[in-house]
Amino acid sequence: MRELHLLNFKGAGRVTRSTMKSALILLLTSSCFTCSSAMYTPSRAASKQLKYLLDPPVYAEVVGRRGDNVTLPCILREKPSHYKVKWTKLEPERVGSENIIMISNAHAFKPYGHLGPRASLRNAHAMDASLQLGHLELEDDGMYRCELVNGIEDENVVITLRIEGVVFPYQSKHGRYKFTFHEAKEACAEQDGTLATYNQLYRAWTEGLDWCNAGWLRDGTVHYPIIRPRPVCGGELLPGIRSYGPKNKDVDRFDTFCFTSQTSGSVFYKSGSFSFEQAEHTCKHQGAELALVGQLYAAWRFQNFDQCDGGWLKDGSVRFPIINPRKHCGGVPDAGVHSFGFPNKMMHLYGAYCYR
Repeated sequence: MRELHLLNFKGAGRVTRSTMKSALILLLTSSCFTCSSAMYTPSRAASKQLKYLLDPPVYAEVVGRRGDNVTLPCILREKPSHYKVKWTKLEPERVGSENIIMISNAHAFKPYGHLGPRASLRNAHAMDASLQLGHLELEDDGMYRCELVNGIEDENVVITLRIEGVVFPYQSKHGRYKFTFHEAKEACAEQDGTLATYNQLYRAWTEGLDWCNAGWLRDGTVHYPIIRPRPVCGGELLPGIRSYGPKNKDVDRFDTFCFTSQTSGSVFYKSGSFSFEQAEHTCKHQGAELALVGQLYAAWRFQNFDQCDGGWLKDGSVRFPIINPRKHCGGVPDAGVHSFGFPNKMMHLYGAYCYR
């Protein structure tokens, strides 16, 4: 596949939340790049009705935010004489043994792995094998399998857990396309996020994310979402999620798409004309610290944070969040978190976004 080289464009630093027309939900195929399909939904190969498990489950998708407690439903229609219920997180890219969360029988359960300590069975009634997950984390997003094992007629149902959050593109302070996959993963973690999944990027695209720089995703593939096609960004082709496919995690370099959700604290703005160091001290005097990029995005998304002033963040960038675009507010027409990049830290021009 011939690689497509992207160019910077005016306005590339905007992440919007505008409404898309249904006509835009078209994905692309071309000789110079591929475009991925809509979000994957597992389906049962055969239409055979399950004997023991309620299928479809009560909810095929459960939605929660970081820190929430959720229940993934799994209900027995009938009990075999001897059985176990095994809960597993499905991770197609995982190498090695499957990610078992819990195995239970009619009398007890045993937790496994890093999810086990936060997991329990609901046991609302005798036929209830639903899984409770506490204090959700960003990486909990994905598909979970409830499997009834009796050695004769094993059955399973799959439930999707979606962490409600926001995807944000992130670029190195050294410029465009500087991250290997491992560096991209670390950069997202440093900004209170995790590498976004394809499904999260796809949902963000349907909500208005238009970004002309390609970035890493959690599965090691590289993509970028386009709503408004233009010559400097892949050509005058239809909107879609444009893809470079899998790339060498140790050699190839791109930007990254991070994902974050609600936080336990809050972001606030301190007005002034600070250098970066002065901004740090200003936040400390408030019992806070400079906010991370992910924390500012979370405040914009979940707390409707709207501030028409550029302010320093902990990574040395200057940004401002806008819910209601107006004429004299940066000259930008769309809602979003807008960036001034990484200015000289000695400049005394910006306020500070603090988090506590």
